[in-house]
Amino acid sequence: MDINKIFSQKKPSEEYWISISDLMAGLMIIFLFIAISYMMDVVSAAEEFQGVQDKLHEALVSEFESELKGWHAEIIDSTLSIRFNEPDVLFGQGKSDLKAKFKNILTDFYPRYIKILHQEEFRSNILEVRIEGHTSSEWRVFGKKLSSLEAFIRNMELSQNRTRNVLNFVSTLNGIQEYSEWLKQHIVSIGYSSSKLIYTSSGEENPNLSRRVEFRVITNAQAKLKEILSITKK
Repeated sequence: MDINKIFSQKKPSEEYWISISDLMAGLMIIFLFIAISYMMDVVSAAEEFQGVQDKLHEALVSEFESELKGWHAEIIDSTLSIRFNEPDVLFGQGKSDLKAKFKNILTDFYPRYIKILHQEEFRSNILEVRIEGHTSSEWRVFGKKLSSLEAFIRNMELSQNRTRNVLNFVSTLNGIQEYSEWLKQHIVSIGYSSSKLIYTSSGEENPNLSRRVEFRVITNAQAKLKEILSITKK
């Protein structure tokens, strides 16, 4: 038997498996670069979001900090929201008409707010400006508490009516006409009913704080980050 011949017959098979191994290693490197590219996009979007959020938060604080307490309002850094907390100032119980004091607050607040958002360093990064209406989970008819579902539906209609009325009112204010075209493309009013309640430290619903109106900014960076993360999950 020719030993050299036997080994020479095995050699092509060995070369074949070596080439497959090289191919797999090459594919792994390609996938690694793709993963790194996605990670860099995520980091870039996160940094962009954080940078815009920090600057916008600073601008809002600088403009409104001295008046927040008198308005019963606060700035929520994590969501870029200005939250009006005092339900007795905003609307009548179970009503959607704005109270006179809330109209006065909005007359002072809203034109200045939009002027900040429309600044060149912010407006290209803003996807939406939301007027959000929130309620507690309660609803009573003649003193009788409705079921959870019935109350949610009633409060959904109420929160939607309230935010629509807020939007109608602020749209007529002096000082925002120059921003009207931009606002038509970016501003929305949303009623959330009781889907985003606020709780006490003990985990119980805080009805007063849950009844609120918020002006919230949604940035492009947030949307971009969400899109990138959804792609990486596929």
